[in-house]
Amino acid sequence: MSSPIPRTRRAALIPAVAAAGALLLSACGSDSDSDSGDAADNAAKAGSASTTRQLTDAQGRKVKVPSAPKKVVALSEPTLDAALALGVEPVGTTAGRGQQGVSSYLADKAASSQVVASVAEADMEKLAALQPDLILLDETTGAKKTVDKLQEIAPTVVTAKLNENWKTAFTDTADALNKKADAEKWLADFDTQVADTKEKLGDNAGTSVSVIRWQDGAPSVVGKGEGHVGSTLKALGMDRPKDQQGASTGHSEPVSLEKLATIDGDWLFFGALGSEDDSQKSYEEARKVTNFGKLKAEKDGHVVVIDGSAWNSAGGPIAARTVLDDIKGALTK
Repeated sequence: MSSPIPRTRRAALIPAVAAAGALLLSACGSDSDSDSGDAADNAAKAGSASTTRQLTDAQGRKVKVPSAPKKVVALSEPTLDAALALGVEPVGTTAGRGQQGVSSYLADKAASSQVVASVAEADMEKLAALQPDLILLDETTGAKKTVDKLQEIAPTVVTAKLNENWKTAFTDTADALNKKADAEKWLADFDTQVADTKEKLGDNAGTSVSVIRWQDGAPSVVGKGEGHVGSTLKALGMDRPKDQQGASTGHSEPVSLEKLATIDGDWLFFGALGSEDDSQKSYEEARKVTNFGKLKAEKDGHVVVIDGSAWNSAGGPIAARTVLDDIKGALTK
């Protein structure tokens, strides 16, 4: 006849058996049909997430992602912008357009983020060394060509197609971070601020606004269409010069100095491919160009030097709010 198990030993065995049962139930409930189950499971085993959820990304891929990601990598300007707006600072990210580091308008909020990519491509070795549990990107970056390789490192979500409405891209990125409700609240607040600014435009209501980037001694038109610049101007009821109407053929459209008059408007928002300091230097350069002084906006003192990294970026909630704040600061005084 076997000896009875001492009470103290029985007490110790109960939680161990319960834990084993919980693990068994968890294994039975996993989604084995997910395209990224292994990557998500590896992240969970590493302790970066205790549960996972499945979503379908912009490319139609089913991806199992951590319910509460701890080490996010954002490989595009919009996904970095969106994450920061939601209070998530990625461990790794991309350099801004034409910049060595993070886009200057996001630099303070992403001070601890390591640059592991450019707009063109990601550095796989540096990225993998961060041991992320979630990778976010969209079709504004060349990294979209390497989704399969990225997936081997961590669950990878393509949040938006190229030229996607910035608000939709924001909420889809938020969904991947399990913060969709926070994004919807952020957008509701933004729309309220747009309406408030529109009411305060006074004599500038319906004014003509030109938006250009000065680069290599000449201007390029930016902010056309329904991106974060164009849609914000439209929501404020503002007009654009004739050559800045309609959709854009690319991220920017060069303008020859012989056609400088086509960038004129009641107001001219002037940026460079960089920080506000870069834009100020470019403005001083532009003022020396023949005929720039003849522009109505220049003669009226209506040229507004901006942080080009926000206005010229691929877009995002913080960029959109920067655009709104700049317009409000200049046109509602």
